[in-house]
Amino acid sequence: MAWTLVVPLKPLARAKSRLSGAAGDDLRPGLALAFALDTVTAALAAGLVRGVTVVTDDPLAGRELSALGARILPDPPGSGLNAALAHGARAVREERPGAAVAALNADLPALRPAELDQVLDVASGLPRAFLADAAGVGTTLLSAAPGSGLAPAFGGPSRARHRASGAREIELAGVDSVRRDVDTGEDLRAALALGVGPYTARRLRPAAPSGPEPGPVPASGARPPAPERPAARAEDSP
Repeated sequence: MAWTLVVPLKPLARAKSRLSGAAGDDLRPGLALAFALDTVTAALAAGLVRGVTVVTDDPLAGRELSALGARILPDPPGSGLNAALAHGARAVREERPGAAVAALNADLPALRPAELDQVLDVASGLPRAFLADAAGVGTTLLSAAPGSGLAPAFGGPSRARHRASGAREIELAGVDSVRRDVDTGEDLRAALALGVGPYTARRLRPAAPSGPEPGPVPASGARPPAPERPAARAEDSP
């Protein structure tokens, strides 16, 4: 089953507000964009992904993500995350009524294509399914196979809400990069330990001498199993 992913991204000036204390307001919008660029790059490299639709009203993000090969969809509802996801899924299925659709967070800078494929492979056998985030409280991916509605309920304790809605939880080991969303400095340190993609690594590297709260900034080195996305690991830091 080939999947179309719907990725929501709020205007960069308002994105990742919880990172302000760790990264500062000057760095935060650029980090939000870098996270999205790494997420979409990895998603497009996954074998089970047919395409990525990004729902955003941010012109810079739209240009940058479109250049990667993502479809950019404006967010006319302007009513928050779940309305944007529903709008994106609806747009995909207006073009292809039988499409398999999955919502994916835009803040997965350590995402690995092979791990995303593992999650989508399990989702292919279920009408609706979701993957909990690393904290075990939220959700990083929600899938809807052909014939099933997406019915997103992201935000806060969405794991419980998605389970209550009838979606099956994907319980799969070894897919840490798909679970590791980034909202705080601690989350960012954990993503760096996994190995972030090149956009996030490049965005963080200039800040290394000042030693921001997120901790060591990756330097170099490939992150298997996705050689097409050179990445850096925290342990490679000088």
